[in-house]
Amino acid sequence: MPPEPKTCRSCGRRIEWRAKWEKNWDEVAYCSDACRSRKVTRVDKALEESIRTLLSKRAATSTICPSDAARDVFDGEGDGWRELMEPARRAARRLVAAGEVDITQGGSVIDPSTAKGPIRIRRHRA
Repeated sequence: MPPEPKTCRSCGRRIEWRAKWEKNWDEVAYCSDACRSRKVTRVDKALEESIRTLLSKRAATSTICPSDAARDVFDGEGDGWRELMEPARRAARRLVAAGEVDITQGGSVIDPSTAKGPIRIRRHRA
């Protein structure tokens, strides 16, 4: 029986067990070579903190869009914040794995590893 899945340290997606990782499953931390090379940057940590801060300033039932965090972290003029959208989604997935937030679509909590399309982020509800 395969061990429990893990969460990628970089993108926050679920890492499914593979037979080729049998001998070093405890050492597997990233889902792909791209995530291994990207790791978690200062910008990623700033996006996580922005999500926490934005949610703390809103009602407990409110949600935010990943674009809110991207705009908050972006330092510049124009729409350069759009380049931070995928990093903001990755930051949200890492916070889901940490049990701090939920990702929703249409008001329902969804699995962040398989989410496609627009998402919202809310504080985790026990």
